[in-house]
Amino acid sequence: MLEKKLNELDEKYLKEGAAKIKDGDVEIAAENQEQISDKILNSSMLKKYTEIGKLMFGMLQDYRKGIYSNIPWFTIAAITFALLYILNPLDVVPDFIPGLGYIDDFAIMTVALRFLETDLHSYLDWKLAEGDSGEEENPENA
Repeated sequence: MLEKKLNELDEKYLKEGAAKIKDGDVEIAAENQEQISDKILNSSMLKKYTEIGKLMFGMLQDYRKGIYSNIPWFTIAAITFALLYILNPLDVVPDFIPGLGYIDDFAIMTVALRFLETDLHSYLDWKLAEGDSGEEENPENA
């Protein structure tokens, strides 16, 4: 039964979930950045997505501020869906199940990245072109 549930976490599932995302959901994901980031960082299965998660949150924040708008709504919706899915402890495979709880979260992030890779690269290129490495500048070094 678990295998059947995991097989359902495919591109179609992501597309259907992303299609249901509204602007308010983007706000919810952004407001829960610390909680989602902690969950990614503290799960051995999701830890490899730590830097990509930071990039996703940066894109969401810049989109919300109107700084970065060269992005399709589907990308914002897919990022939001994936991040909120990770936040939800009672998803397809509940997170409290030892050894298995994060398999579905990992699957959603993996599927999402297939769709988002090009837009994430474009965003990163834009950030680099803007001279924003994501680090605060030290006025003493300027």
